[in-house]
Amino acid sequence: MSDLAPLLQGFFTDKLMLQLQASPHTIAAYRDTFTLLLGFAGQRTGHRPTRLSIADLDAPAIGAFLQHLETDRGNTTATRNARLAAIRSFFRYAALRAPEHAAVIQRVLAIPPKRFDRAIVNYLTATETDALVAATDRTTWTGRRDHALLLTGVHTGLRVSELTGLTLKDIRLGTGPHLHCHGKGRKDRCTPLTTDTVKVLKTWLKERRGEQGDPLFPTRRGTPLSRDAVERLVTKHTRTAATTCPSLADKHVTPHTLRHSTAMALLHAGVDISVIALWLGHESTETTQIYLHADMAIKERALTRTAPSGSTPGRYTAPDTLLAFLQTL
Repeated sequence: MSDLAPLLQGFFTDKLMLQLQASPHTIAAYRDTFTLLLGFAGQRTGHRPTRLSIADLDAPAIGAFLQHLETDRGNTTATRNARLAAIRSFFRYAALRAPEHAAVIQRVLAIPPKRFDRAIVNYLTATETDALVAATDRTTWTGRRDHALLLTGVHTGLRVSELTGLTLKDIRLGTGPHLHCHGKGRKDRCTPLTTDTVKVLKTWLKERRGEQGDPLFPTRRGTPLSRDAVERLVTKHTRTAATTCPSLADKHVTPHTLRHSTAMALLHAGVDISVIALWLGHESTETTQIYLHADMAIKERALTRTAPSGSTPGRYTAPDTLLAFLQTL
């Protein structure tokens, strides 16, 4: 066995699991990173993963791996940077335990994350949200489950992992109805439920039944829904909703789009940005600033307030659609 294998095992068992008590999602993401990296390095060097050395994972090799992720696997820059973050975390751990490879380790740690353009968040309007939720076929068990799941998602802004992780004991539908979730960063939070959501969940719970520890939104076999399953049902119902709400046909709707839609709905309702950050479980309000950039209504109101004195506030509007067309020629 090489010098790499025991270090990598110690990184996962000692550093991630014992010292940092990383979440299962973090461990899975790091595991996938090193599975890909070791496979790539093995093909590059002709060595089995157990025979690879730290010297085989030098800066040129890591750089080639990152390039492989983008060009061959089609990963985004954000995914590439996430993989690099996992690699750098391991090399920081290795720096104190393999000083003989200090030069190789320092060069890998010097690889910077790649800069990329940040797109404006994609979210659904109130009309689009209503169309999506209404698209479920409530004559079937699966449709009623999907209806309750989508309604809960768009009104609470839970991450997909938080939605699929909900159990029957996490729902409180009495006075002050809310749900409790254990979210990213091992943070617990309670999210209030709207009247409409409470009515739907009460009906669903009567049909769902089960033990307190059972998943709130299960598969037919009673197991929790996977992330991929939620992706598929959102895509399916979006296609159906697009027949009555054509604007949905031009949008790429994912489970995370529902979370963005919750944030934008709160922002449009005048909720303070710090409250939205707490609602969504963000570590800081800096993460929540992306919704301010996406909200054109806030920018329009700011433009109106800064209009010069004596001028008519508002944006220019062409007096006639035909004239407006001619002006574009």
